[in-house]
Amino acid sequence: MAKRYDQLNTHQREFIARQRMFFTATAAPSGHVNVSPRGTDQFRVMTDNAVVYLDRTGSGNETAAHLRQLDRMTIMFCAVEGPPLILRLYGRGRIIARQTAEYAKLLAETFEGIEPLGARQMVWLDIDLVQTSCGYGVPIFDYVGERDQMDRWAEAKGPEGIEAYWREKNQVSLDGFPSGMFEGAEQAE
Repeated sequence: MAKRYDQLNTHQREFIARQRMFFTATAAPSGHVNVSPRGTDQFRVMTDNAVVYLDRTGSGNETAAHLRQLDRMTIMFCAVEGPPLILRLYGRGRIIARQTAEYAKLLAETFEGIEPLGARQMVWLDIDLVQTSCGYGVPIFDYVGERDQMDRWAEAKGPEGIEAYWREKNQVSLDGFPSGMFEGAEQAE
């Protein structure tokens, strides 16, 4: 049932393009494992072996904190409508900080220069294994629409409020690991 691939193929790219949600999984050498849901509107396939997503503010910043310690990362898509399929992308992840030239270049070239309010970083995954499995056990759901709470929350906070939130909630993981959220920001200013 499960099949392995060295890189993404056309069918898998098309499957990703139809999805509305994906999950990221990371873990430091110790502490808690993190699994986070994300919307696909800010997800991009860069090559057959690399993907990136624009990461918006969350209640924590586990992915960044974990990747600083151990760069293992898995991204999973699962069909909740249409034919069943689970697609996992295994590889090495890294954070691209907002204040870097790489972030600015990717934002301009890959995200049409559009940075949603509350975008805090990008997450890049170099893929070393693609795996598909049947997905027969995944329930079928109907897509109703996108939630607008994140946008409304960010608008209410404003840029200064969002930065204050990051400083309070996004600098360390549940287990106290630093996320690196503001590393180098002071030198860049």
